Amino acid sequence: MLNGTSIETSSSDVSVTGAIATIKAAGNYRISGSLSNGQVIVDAGKTSLVRIILNGASVTNSSGPALLIESSLKTIVSLAESTENALTDGSSYKNITDDPNAALFSKSDLTIFGTGSLTVKGNYNDGITSKDGLILKSGTITVTAVDDGIRGKDFVIAEGGSVTINAGGDGIKSDNDAGSSVGYVDIESGTFNITAAGDGISAVTTVTATGGDFSLKTGGGSSGSVAYDASAKGIKGLTGVTLGMNTCNISSADDAIHSNNEVTINSGTFTIATGDDAVHADASLTMNDGTISVTKAYEGFESKTITINDGNINLSTTDDSFNATAGQRTETDDKSFIYINGGNIVLTATTGDPLDSNGSIAMKAGTVVVHGPNSQPEVGIDYNGTFNISGGMLVASGPSTMMFQGTSTTSSQNSVKITFKSALAASTIFHIQDADGYTVVTFQPVRRYITMVFSSPALVKGSTYYIYKSGTTTGTDNGGLYTDGVYTPGTLLGNFTVSGSVTSLSNL
Repeated sequence: MLNGTSIETSSSDVSVTGAIATIKAAGNYRISGSLSNGQVIVDAGKTSLVRIILNGASVTNSSGPALLIESSLKTIVSLAESTENALTDGSSYKNITDDPNAALFSKSDLTIFGTGSLTVKGNYNDGITSKDGLILKSGTITVTAVDDGIRGKDFVIAEGGSVTINAGGDGIKSDNDAGSSVGYVDIESGTFNITAAGDGISAVTTVTATGGDFSLKTGGGSSGSVAYDASAKGIKGLTGVTLGMNTCNISSADDAIHSNNEVTINSGTFTIATGDDAVHADASLTMNDGTISVTKAYEGFESKTITINDGNINLSTTDDSFNATAGQRTETDDKSFIYINGGNIVLTATTGDPLDSNGSIAMKAGTVVVHGPNSQPEVGIDYNGTFNISGGMLVASGPSTMMFQGTSTTSSQNSVKITFKSALAASTIFHIQDADGYTVVTFQPVRRYITMVFSSPALVKGSTYYIYKSGTTTGTDNGGLYTDGVYTPGTLLGNFTVSGSVTSLSNL
C-alpha cells in the first residue's frame, strides 16, 4: 500500500526503504494508493516471472523512473478492472545505472494488459521503454513523453487496447538493429491515437499491422516542417511495411508510409495528408486491396516497382501521383515499372505527371482516371520505356502537346490519342459514343486540357465512334468518370474509325 511518502507491505519478498519498494522474488504483487516522490523496483532475478497488479496506484518519482524493472525473466503489469493508474518521472535523473530513461522502464520483457487505465508521463525522456520486448495486450494507455512514447528495443507487439500518445520524439518505436529477428513492430488490434514530433510508428526492421484503427499526426501534420536530418513519417519500417488495418488517418510532415525496401497494403481504409510522399518504398510498393484517399501530398505512390492488384485509390498531389523510379530523375529507361492488374484508380496532379514511370507501364485490368496538370511541360502520362495495355479502361487528360504520350503501339488493347485544336476549359465534358449511340466514355477533367488518351475493350478495330465536348450527364461520378448515366449531347467534334492499336487524331 502506497501512503504518500511511505509504503506498507505484508510480503517478505518486498523490501522497503523510505519511499522505495523493491520486489525481490517471483510472484503476484498488488499495488494501490499513491506516492508523491518514490519508486517501485523489480529486482527478482533473471529467471523470475513477476506480475504487478496496479489497483488504483499512482507513483511519482522526481529523480528517476516511477516503475523500474531491473531484473526479471518477464514482468507483467496488470491494470485492475475499472481502476485509474499513473506513473510519472522527473525531468532529471539521479544515480543513473544502465541507462534508465523512462517513467516505466524495464530491462527485461514487459507485458501490459487489463481493463483499467494507465497514464504515463515521461518528463525525462521516454514514457514506456523495454530494453527487450514489449507487448500491449489490452487496457487504456495514455502516454505523454519528452522523447519517445512507447519503445520496445527488440519488438513492440500490440494485441489490443486503446493507446493515446503525445511524444516529442517517436510515438511507438522498436530500434534494435542487431538483425532481422528484432527491431520490429507488430500490431494485431487496438485503437491508436498518436501525435509525435518524430515518426508515428517506427521500426528499424518491419512494421506489420493486421488490424486496428489508427490516427497519426507527425511533425506538426501535413503543413508542418521537418529538418533535413530529421524524420517525421507516419509509419516507417526500414526493411518493410505490411498493412491490413481497419482504418488509418495520417497527417504527416514527412512521408505518410515509408520503407527503404518494400511496402505492401493488403486492406484497410486510409486517409492521408502529407507534406511529402503518401507511400514511398525504395524497391517495391504493392497494393492488393483497400481504399486509399490522399488529399494532399508532394508525390503519391513512389517506388522502383509499383504493383496495383486491386483496391480503390484516389491521389491528389502536387508532383507525380504514381512515380516509378530507380531513384534519380532521368529521361532514359531506368527499368522501373508500374503494373496495373486491377483496381479503381484516380490520379490528379497540379504541377507533375499523374501517371509517371521512368521505365515502363503495363495495364491488364482495372480503371485508371488521370487528370493532367495545370500546364506544360508536364503531361498526363509520362514514361521512358513502353506502356502496353491489354485490358481495363484508361482515360487521361493533358494540358500540352509537348511530350504528349499515349499507350504503345505494341499494346493488345486499342486506344485513341487525341489532340484538340485549342484547349478546353476545366470541367468541359469529353464524351465518346458508338455508331448506335451507346456511351463508351464520359469524362469531366478538373483542369483545362488539350490532349486526351482513351483505351477500353469497347474500342473495336474497324468500328466508328463519335466524339463530343460539353453537354451534361447524369450517373455515378467516379473521380470525373461517369457511369450508368444519360449524356445530353453538347458539340460534336468529329468521328473516327479504329485503325489499329493506337488511333491518333488531331485538330478536333
